[in-house]
Amino acid sequence: MTTARTNDATAEAPRPGTPPEGHTPEAGGQHSTAAGHGTTPSPGTGPHTTEPGAARPGAVGILRRGIAASPELLRGIRLTLLLALLGGAGRVVVPVLVQQVLDKGLADGKVDMGTVYRLAMIGVVAVAATAVVTRTTQKRLAMASERALCQLRVKAFAHVHRLSVAEQSTQQRGALVSRVSADVEALGIFLQWGGIAWIVNGAIMTATLVTMAVYDWRLTLVVVLIVVPLVLMLRALQRRLGAAHDRVRTDVSGLLTVVSETVQGAGVIRGYGIQRRTTARTFRAIHRWRDSKIRAGLFAALVFTSGEFFGTLTVVGVVAAGIALGPLAGLTAGTLVAFLLLVNLFLEPVTELTEVIDHTQTAVAGWRKVLDLLDTPIEVPAPRDGVVLPRQAHSLEVRELSYAYQEGAEPVLADVSLSVVAGARVAVVGATGAGKTTLAKLLVRLADPTSGRILLGGTDVRDLAPASLRSRVVMVPQDCFLFDSTVAENVRFGKPEATDEEIADAFGYLGLGDWLAALPDGPHTRTGQRGENLSLGERQLVALARAHVADPGLLILDEATSSVDPATDTRLTHALENLSTGRTSLTIAHRLATAERADEILVFAHGRLAERGAHGDLLRRGGVYAGLYASWLDVTAGAPGGVG
Repeated sequence: MTTARTNDATAEAPRPGTPPEGHTPEAGGQHSTAAGHGTTPSPGTGPHTTEPGAARPGAVGILRRGIAASPELLRGIRLTLLLALLGGAGRVVVPVLVQQVLDKGLADGKVDMGTVYRLAMIGVVAVAATAVVTRTTQKRLAMASERALCQLRVKAFAHVHRLSVAEQSTQQRGALVSRVSADVEALGIFLQWGGIAWIVNGAIMTATLVTMAVYDWRLTLVVVLIVVPLVLMLRALQRRLGAAHDRVRTDVSGLLTVVSETVQGAGVIRGYGIQRRTTARTFRAIHRWRDSKIRAGLFAALVFTSGEFFGTLTVVGVVAAGIALGPLAGLTAGTLVAFLLLVNLFLEPVTELTEVIDHTQTAVAGWRKVLDLLDTPIEVPAPRDGVVLPRQAHSLEVRELSYAYQEGAEPVLADVSLSVVAGARVAVVGATGAGKTTLAKLLVRLADPTSGRILLGGTDVRDLAPASLRSRVVMVPQDCFLFDSTVAENVRFGKPEATDEEIADAFGYLGLGDWLAALPDGPHTRTGQRGENLSLGERQLVALARAHVADPGLLILDEATSSVDPATDTRLTHALENLSTGRTSLTIAHRLATAERADEILVFAHGRLAERGAHGDLLRRGGVYAGLYASWLDVTAGAPGGVG
């Protein structure tokens, strides 16, 4: 049960187009409340979310959005780009020196060793300086990318927690996990080497192209005329490759969802003997991912092959043009050799970038999905200047409240109005699907109503500061979720600064001191994942202690439907009595024995408040509550149970 609170210049430097060993590419601020309290935006329709049928934003659009979301990427970018250009310029020094050696050091068949040695020393210094500059560029890019990735993960993780119940209900859990983990990781791997490749190789190509143009513009034109069709072809292939990688990321999300459900539901799967069906479902998800990976791989292979073909064609074209133009243009042997070296230097980055395009599209696909998540509007925006509630029991008023999980769907709650005085103990009953738990979620503002208002202590909950709302309203839901820690640490989630003495006092106040002492390590007993080391009833006891240390003014209890042993049931009953003392409490009662002890009972039917009153009065009316109570008595006559 949780308590709601919520690279390169020389052979020595690493190749920019080579991924780190062992890695593969598959491995928002708060919205302020608008004036008044209108209908919140529909989930999944942020300003950058791709609507069905809308044009999918390209890599440039994703880059702009990504930089806006991660401005850390631009920190010191001007100096980094300058260093990259210097590194690229350093790469062209060797071909220029070769031309000088051939034309001056070996002129007229005579060897001028002084010139050769001097040029050789210049080359050594240039190569060493280029290596240092390139390495510095790589280091700066790596640091900037890691800072940006760290912040992106934090933003994505925090945004998931701010999504409304309605939005989370439309998202597969595996997809959300993939956004924060696999998709960010794919982007991270790319930035660590692919992003460096684009910048370093881009600088090399720029410096090389300028140098070639200085040597001979006609030969340079030959290179450009051959490379331009390659660029146009790569642009067309890039779109297809991008769509293929979008499919890969989607299938990865689906696979994570299936695997997550299979692991979490292992007990149910074995209990019902449906291993074969579940295995087949998992295999289908794996095969979908395999097929989409193969399709993306075929496009990637085509990109690489195109680069190799046009590279060879460029060399052949330059040699043919050089031989034809040589006598007419006065091209020396040194100039032609240097030009061929420059062509090779120019084509090497082109070839590497054709390899990088595949991984670029993987990163773009992952980046797009993370950004779409960040663009998903939160439906429970925080007010600019939130009201802080005093530490006391609070009254509750609901005015004409309606709520539907999806726009245009049938309302789960319709036109509900009620009021609860401060300090009262109220039970909420109704058949399954009557809207009881939905009401509780709205009270703690896990979502905002479609229409109507909820007033706590006379203040609309949408005007309350989030910290005040989370501290003054606490919900203990049916799902007894405990974190994989100790009993004390799980209680401390209700009040992080609570001391061991306060925790022990909380259990003692609730009449649970003997139970805590009987645990193997007392409050330091490990609960296990999701509290699996404790029974269902014991997890409920820990959740009640967590609610007590939070000291809320309004306590919302969603009673568990599952039966517990008599001893634990007695402990729970007494603990609930003590926990409700001195504060307003609203209990969603599935066992009507709990409703009998309430000051007032609210009866829900089909999303509406059908009846309200004391237990005896409601029985005498012979209405909805009387029918529920009679059914409950029939069930409990044979075995412990509950209604709803």
